[in-house]
Amino acid sequence: MIARALRASLLLLSFLLLSAATFAPSAASAAGPPSSSAEGIYAAAPPRLLQIRTLLADAGRQTSIGSGFLVSADGLAVTNYHVISQAALEPKTYRLEYRGADGSHGNLSLIGVDVPNDLAIVQLDRRDAPFFTFNKAAMDGAMPKGERLYSMGNPLDLGFTIVEGTYNGLVEHSYNERVHFTGALNPGMSGGPAVTADGRVVGVNVATRRGGQLVSFLVPARFAEALLERVRGRSAAPSELRGEVGRQLAAWQASLYRSFADRGFRSATLGPYRAPETSASWFNCWAQTNADATPKPRASINSTTCTSDTGLYVASDLTTGSIQINHSYVKTIDLNQFQLASLLTNLSQPRVVGGGPFRKWYTPERCHEDFVAAAVTSSHPPFRAIWCAQAYREFDGLYNVVMVAVSQDDGREALVSRLNLPAIGYEDAIALGKRFLESVQVTR
Repeated sequence: MIARALRASLLLLSFLLLSAATFAPSAASAAGPPSSSAEGIYAAAPPRLLQIRTLLADAGRQTSIGSGFLVSADGLAVTNYHVISQAALEPKTYRLEYRGADGSHGNLSLIGVDVPNDLAIVQLDRRDAPFFTFNKAAMDGAMPKGERLYSMGNPLDLGFTIVEGTYNGLVEHSYNERVHFTGALNPGMSGGPAVTADGRVVGVNVATRRGGQLVSFLVPARFAEALLERVRGRSAAPSELRGEVGRQLAAWQASLYRSFADRGFRSATLGPYRAPETSASWFNCWAQTNADATPKPRASINSTTCTSDTGLYVASDLTTGSIQINHSYVKTIDLNQFQLASLLTNLSQPRVVGGGPFRKWYTPERCHEDFVAAAVTSSHPPFRAIWCAQAYREFDGLYNVVMVAVSQDDGREALVSRLNLPAIGYEDAIALGKRFLESVQVTR
């Protein structure tokens, strides 16, 4: 059964699509009137500030918008990868153009992308334009928390604007580096610059947290500068940019899973079982129970779910990379063994977690079920294990894998464990699955 990927972390809200989102009144009032610094920064920004539009090549109508900013006199500009992803993946269908805050407009060429950091470099058809420079303290990681920042962009296609906020350092418990910016970003501002009072770039607008007020995020400027240096001298992006996106995705995922494996597992107690949870700091873990359910349950179910903050935007209909570990301790209250077995079968359905439309991005899943013993000792219970995998159609060597294991050591209680591994190499999935099973113990 195919299920859409669970998204525990809401950090990756895409800004490129126009929506009906509006400020909460309290958020708007918190911003207050612009300061004299903001007025000075914005007055100097128009020749360097851009709205970036993705258009259907044949119709000439926009499908999405974002922001960007010039970073060199020869017309190179920075934006987010998610702003231009349609043109990157389907260049025959989409094209790019810009509109400057100073009234200029023209075509854009895509020069390079950094998918893991959600960045892109585009080339304008103009030269000798003023441009933004990067803040040295930000590049050196020496920015003081509490410094005032000013974010610019074109929210909701309403016109260019400036938003004041505060630099709060890097987000904790995040695999990808992001700056926590206390400022009200809105759809359409993705790819715009966030600058200090002297007008130098600290970060690139990338996301906001839905349901929070003034909780927004920036890509650190050093990643933008690094991408800029890599693409200098290019006249255009590689001819097959879809392949480059796939290579970057594969490299990033390989690094992610190496880091995940290196952190290892720690034990969490659920009834008589010791279940593996990751020691990585970039997971968020939550627990739930059916103890207060109505009507009174016939079996108690206490569960823990840990989800990694590693979602990666690939396309408007594909976000992947969020690892998940789930354990459910199930104990009968008044179910007999056959009824408990039926409940465990329902709880152990192998839902492969994919982050996009099934037919477009994935092959059909294939599953195998068997009884296994992770180790021949009394402290390691036998399992009924289910292994399912589906391949990515566009990205060779990557699979979504789910492993479900149900302990088989007692007719009154059981542990149902689930490991979801999106966009992983198959051999890496086998190695991690083996370690996962070997880490489950029983202390009865």
